[in-house]
Amino acid sequence: MKLFKDSIFWVEIAVSDFDRAKKFYSTIYDYDMPDIDTGDGRMGFLPHDRDAGGIGAAIVSGPDYTPANIGIKIVLNGGKDLGEVLDRVEKAGGKVIKPKKKVSPSFGCLGTFEDTEGNVVSLHSMQ
Repeated sequence: MKLFKDSIFWVEIAVSDFDRAKKFYSTIYDYDMPDIDTGDGRMGFLPHDRDAGGIGAAIVSGPDYTPANIGIKIVLNGGKDLGEVLDRVEKAGGKVIKPKKKVSPSFGCLGTFEDTEGNVVSLHSMQ
């Protein structure tokens, strides 16, 4: 019996310097990131279409959030061509770890970067 459509509901990327991380993710996604004060930290929302059932993610700062480059790995949507997003990473202060690579025709492509906070994050696109 299938209990649900997707295994992921929401993703939170821990950041230590919220303003620096917001500038980084706003730059690589080329958009103005909305954010909120959470009382003991801040949360900035990555692009997603919640009304259409999209799975969202946010950068989050606060006492319970510590950036890490080990442990759980996140693969973000790179849009039509992840190369466009990955090309902005180093200009925004991050580091490309693995350039865009075709995994297979049915799976598409992956690329991996380290953000300004030390998190290792991957991108996916079909092209």
